[in-house]
Amino acid sequence: MSDELILGIDGGGSKVLVALADRAGNVLQMTRSGGVNPMDNPNWRRELDLALRPFLEREQPAAVAAALPAYGEVAHLSERQREAIETSFPKAKRHILNDVDAAHIGAFAGKPGILILSGTGSMAWARNSAGASARVGGWGDVIGDEGSSYWIGRAALSLVSQSLDGRAGPTTLAKAMFEFLSLDSIDPVNALGGWVSELENPRAEIAALSVLVDRVARAGDAAAKRLIEQAASELVKHVDAIAPHCDPSADWTHAGGTFASRALLTALERRIGRPAVSPKLPPIGGALLVAARLLDWPVDDGWITQIAATVKTAAVHSGEADLNNKERREHA
Repeated sequence: MSDELILGIDGGGSKVLVALADRAGNVLQMTRSGGVNPMDNPNWRRELDLALRPFLEREQPAAVAAALPAYGEVAHLSERQREAIETSFPKAKRHILNDVDAAHIGAFAGKPGILILSGTGSMAWARNSAGASARVGGWGDVIGDEGSSYWIGRAALSLVSQSLDGRAGPTTLAKAMFEFLSLDSIDPVNALGGWVSELENPRAEIAALSVLVDRVARAGDAAAKRLIEQAASELVKHVDAIAPHCDPSADWTHAGGTFASRALLTALERRIGRPAVSPKLPPIGGALLVAARLLDWPVDDGWITQIAATVKTAAVHSGEADLNNKERREHA
């Protein structure tokens, strides 16, 4: 075990990132694997083990911070998550936290503010000047997750079916969806229904349709634009609900893959009335920051800047790591 190494884990519904960093703030290795949300992925432990395997084959880190989806929300699942981390890193100092809490810590470097998350799911997390946290949303796709990628993808499927039936007006999203999924549109019910019935991870795969909605909206389709606007309207409800927890002038920022849509971010900024501040660190950086603090490392602005820079570099190479994990998954 090395006192100079820490490990951060950033789990989500669509992917998990694992990063190894040193005391100087250099990310030495990062891998990416499939989603690890125990709420909807029965294979979450297998995906997590695959993601951690490369780091178990080398010198063990002194501290591990695991930011995991649904942690602290459902007791029996949280216990299984704790067991997974403890079994993998029995000698390290460990801290497990909700993935959105880590995203907030990274975005504000542990300081107050409001984070709105829209990825596979959605949630708002706030921390006030006294250090107290609050959250709203994050109820999962069956109960909530409004404004998330899954919510957009599910709404798109509904809109396409209505348009094809004549229950809604025409939209270029229908043709684009069949092309995007490589489906034959001659028998749309059979094609689209068959696609849904064969999904291995329905929540993540439906969430991936949000990319298509954004693309069609940018091309000018009115129906797709409305879906993006509706998602922003749902997300601003999260912000309005949690805002009283913080000072009225508190900064806000965002995290999650859905915000790759510039149209969504612009619509949300318009509703909130002021622009988002740039996150200081991505969620995986938040997990590394928590791990560094477990060892009482002197974390300053320079360390945070170095982590931010080397995370970007490591992210480029994690695509190759993702392919390697895929091969391992196929032969596991």
